[in-house]
Amino acid sequence: MSERKIIHVDCDCFYAAIEMRDDPSLASKPLAVGGSADRRGVIATCNYEARGYGVHSAMASGQALKLCPDLLIVKPRMEAYKAVSREIQAIFRDYTELIEPLSLDEAYLDVTDSPHFAGSATRIAQDIRRRVSQELHITVSAGVAPNKFLAKIASDWKKPNGLFVITPDQVEDFIAALAVNKLHGVGKVTADRLGRLGIRTCSDLREWNKLALVKEFGSFGERLWGLARGIDERAVHNDSRRQSVSVENTFDKDLPDLAACLEQLPALLEELATRMARLDPSYRPDKPFVKIKFHDFSQTTLEQAGARRDLDSYSRLLSAAFARRNKAVRLLGVGVRLQDLRGKHEQLELFAP
Repeated sequence: MSERKIIHVDCDCFYAAIEMRDDPSLASKPLAVGGSADRRGVIATCNYEARGYGVHSAMASGQALKLCPDLLIVKPRMEAYKAVSREIQAIFRDYTELIEPLSLDEAYLDVTDSPHFAGSATRIAQDIRRRVSQELHITVSAGVAPNKFLAKIASDWKKPNGLFVITPDQVEDFIAALAVNKLHGVGKVTADRLGRLGIRTCSDLREWNKLALVKEFGSFGERLWGLARGIDERAVHNDSRRQSVSVENTFDKDLPDLAACLEQLPALLEELATRMARLDPSYRPDKPFVKIKFHDFSQTTLEQAGARRDLDSYSRLLSAAFARRNKAVRLLGVGVRLQDLRGKHEQLELFAP
């Protein structure tokens, strides 16, 4: 079996880049796309000038303005961003049909069997970056590697507007020196826990056998064992299917208690029903879930298999989730996990007489 050739392409500050492209007067100024501070907005993304002040995505707009008083915050134009994303996807399809979008601004491409540039993944990535720049007037960063895990790390290695390649014979040395906080799924809490165990690099992590890691970190320990060796067998899926449908709302003022949260449920469920009505018949609604983000930005999600999807059931879920923190609430969300019936239908056809 031939070595896989995976490219991860990630647009540089995508929303902000489009705003600067469409309005050149915004270029070179600290710029963010997001909600207004007086309505408790949150930053969706920002340009690199703003990042120099410590502004970052998911930060409250009010906090961002404290860090950078000259910050310009513009409202998102989602239709414009979606249109550019479709143009980028069209460029991708000139090189391969194996494309797995992760969001509007990033995707994996499997170019293992691509005939372009004599099969060189590096030259394909270079050409994609050139075309996006020339045709769409924004920049993208790309990573090339033998698997998805490494390609995603590589695309971030020389951001912005960079290209980084990890060839198969470079994997061993690259991974050994890699900090564990670069591993997919290792957030601050897990990184701190690993640090207390003396594990700061993948080389340190390799000193632990798989059983010891599973005992310490549960099922994620097995994943850590594989990543520390550069192992990632995940395929690039070019037909991503929806896993859930949901609605959420950030409130202008914190909801002070559970009663105030429960008052918001009917309106949220009405909007959820509208969105579910748009689903095609290949999906079946499954587990209901609720999401709460508290005033301190901590958050929790709770779902229940077998529960009904009515007001009473969501009220019980919301009450149980609220009890985990019992604090004022800034965001509420409700949703439904989905079963993909299409795959089951295809499997039945396969074994049909």
